[in-house]
Amino acid sequence: MNDSQPAAVPAAALKAEQTYVDGLYARLDEERSEARAALAEVHARGADGGTRQAMTEREVLSSEYARRLAQLDAVEYGLCFGRLDTDHGDALYIGRIGLRGPDRDPLLVDWRAPAAAPFYTASPAAPAGVLRRRRLHSTGRRVTGVDDELLGGAAVFGVASAHGDGAGGAEGTEGGAGTLVGEAALLAALGRARTGRMADVVATIQAEQDRVVRSPLAGVLVVQGGPGTGKTVAALHRAAFLLYTHRTTLARRGVLVIGPNAVFLRYISEVLPSLGETDVVLTSLGGLFPGVRATAEDGTAAAVVKGDPRMATVLAEAVRLRQRLPEGKLTVRLEDEDEEVSVPHEVCAAARHRARSLAAPHNVARKRFVTDMLHALVRARAELTGRPLDEEERRHGPGELWRRPAVRRALDGLWPLLTPQRLVAELFSDGELLASSCRGVLGEDERAALVRESDAPWTTGDVPLLDEAAVLLGEDDSEQRAAERAARAERAEEERYARGVLQILGLDGWDVVDPARLAEAHGGGGDSRTTAERAAADRDWAYGHVIVDEAQELSAMAWRTVMRRAPARSMTLVGDVAQTGSAAGARSWAAMLDPHVAGRWREERLTVNYRTPAEVMEVAARVLAEVAPEMQPPVSVREEGTPPRAVRARPGALVARVAEAAEEERAGLRTSGGGRLAVIAPDGALPELARALPWAVTGGGPEVLDAESALLGVAQAKGLEFDRVVLADPDGVRAQSPQGGHDLYVALTRVTRRLTVVHEGRLPVWLRQSGTDEAPGGGGEGG
Repeated sequence: MNDSQPAAVPAAALKAEQTYVDGLYARLDEERSEARAALAEVHARGADGGTRQAMTEREVLSSEYARRLAQLDAVEYGLCFGRLDTDHGDALYIGRIGLRGPDRDPLLVDWRAPAAAPFYTASPAAPAGVLRRRRLHSTGRRVTGVDDELLGGAAVFGVASAHGDGAGGAEGTEGGAGTLVGEAALLAALGRARTGRMADVVATIQAEQDRVVRSPLAGVLVVQGGPGTGKTVAALHRAAFLLYTHRTTLARRGVLVIGPNAVFLRYISEVLPSLGETDVVLTSLGGLFPGVRATAEDGTAAAVVKGDPRMATVLAEAVRLRQRLPEGKLTVRLEDEDEEVSVPHEVCAAARHRARSLAAPHNVARKRFVTDMLHALVRARAELTGRPLDEEERRHGPGELWRRPAVRRALDGLWPLLTPQRLVAELFSDGELLASSCRGVLGEDERAALVRESDAPWTTGDVPLLDEAAVLLGEDDSEQRAAERAARAERAEEERYARGVLQILGLDGWDVVDPARLAEAHGGGGDSRTTAERAAADRDWAYGHVIVDEAQELSAMAWRTVMRRAPARSMTLVGDVAQTGSAAGARSWAAMLDPHVAGRWREERLTVNYRTPAEVMEVAARVLAEVAPEMQPPVSVREEGTPPRAVRARPGALVARVAEAAEEERAGLRTSGGGRLAVIAPDGALPELARALPWAVTGGGPEVLDAESALLGVAQAKGLEFDRVVLADPDGVRAQSPQGGHDLYVALTRVTRRLTVVHEGRLPVWLRQSGTDEAPGGGGEGG
């Protein structure tokens, strides 16, 4: 037991903390009432009438009071969770937000504030001026227990733990995981049954996670961590920390969080709101292109080709090939004049050459090509009639011709206006165009992997190609740019005015109100949407910070897409290359990142596994040693006392044996306090298993998160966790893809309590030193 471990705290301490927490909630209620009253008063002023200054003041105050009220409502549960007693005699209470008394004295310190940092980092070896760290446990507004860690001056404080239910604190853990910060609170949280939603860990962040959370905003931070190391939740707390610390910088540009799929995004969706942050864009890679929501996945061969950076060359060639010339001269029949007008081939070629020489995107350069061709047609019509062009024809003739359907059809056939969706769909469904675009770039087998019908659904692998196509095509935005130039001058004036209003209101020094954002939203008929809403709808939006979870799954083409969203290269990338399941994913961080940020990325490693029991991690580590021997497995902080159970099925009876094992685990959940069960199987076995397990929710939909029992493929289970897992046919998992060994490692580490492996044939070698192998039909048989 280390020196910082809890002992017993007198009941008087519990009562004293309850009194203080009551005061905090009273202050929280006061601030809510004040915010509600202020918001109602602002709304009562009316939306119409009044001076420009009065209207702007209403908008400023309404936005600020509404934001503050939402934040105050979000922190109701677990408002205060800690206290620091320092060697200066101060007692600092740590919570989800900061609260001050009517006299502005600090009552509660926001967990993200610099003063709160020792709550997560102080240790007996480096106490950072902290004598005692106390963790408060609560249910609703009632303090149910406290745990103390004495980091110095033990004689002053004496004893250190009390719980309203009479339970004592947890014993310390020693060994590979090192000394944990706040073992009692941490292990209590880890022991709870899973709910289908990720919870915040603001009260139990560990020191190595805190380094991630508080890492500087600038640059690319890679968080490499094995299963269960809390890398996802650390990244989300980092988002909240950055928004608190750099509010002015990030409020206008926003934060983007990219997850592997929609189910995962829903799984993590409650973490940031519980920390008081809601203005963040959460999306999967399949949702990064506005107007497209891709959920289908490509087969292995197509995924590898689509993720290859050579696809950028293929797409560029596909665009170039759409800039055609006529076989000979261009002839257009003008319907209403019953005449044909012709432009020589060399004139068409010169027009194409001039447009291409602009080095502009296809749709932007098209305007030059069309303009030159229209002038050529006007001259050709004049030559046909045998009369010279007058000034009126020079000025208005091209526009008059452009209104002719026949002219438009002819020029569109040479240089069409293209959308990214049209370009990619036609490329993959037009064999001739695909062959020409891939010539000298892709092999015949690679090209064949891309072929599909024109109406095929979009896949997640298509999204980076659509994004690349959008860059190559561009938009003819000349009118829009002219309007924007005029609007910029108007916005500058609105921003100056908004800053003056904030000074009048005494808010000019507050980070929560940005004059530029205020001017955009409320000045000159600006956009009233939130930053998150505007960013999600704009493909060209430049985010202030981008977080990518399961980042090892991204292909090289996907990284091009992500980097466009973060031109400042302020990013947090979370993943584990040992868990790469995509054949187009990362083999190393350097290989993926050096083409974009060579020398400008740094790595933090998380080494402690909080999810997977040591008995299961021992088995998973043997698989890791086979598939990624260069990687070190994380060290589990706890044991369940139950080794993995192996169940052998007779040949052809695997599905029935899986159903039997799943029923047993399902019953076990109900007798052990609840929780969630997952049956994880090879993709090819899912349909038959679904028929055998009618009570299990199947597929990758969000309903999986609310189900007691789920049937999932490995990709669908990635990033999630379950109390009990039945792994069906581990050999089938390994054989289903080139990354099958990594998939098996992922499947083994989704569990928090009890693992059952159902297999055919001999016991897998990685299981032979753990547990027993139950023979077909039940009964123990040595494995």
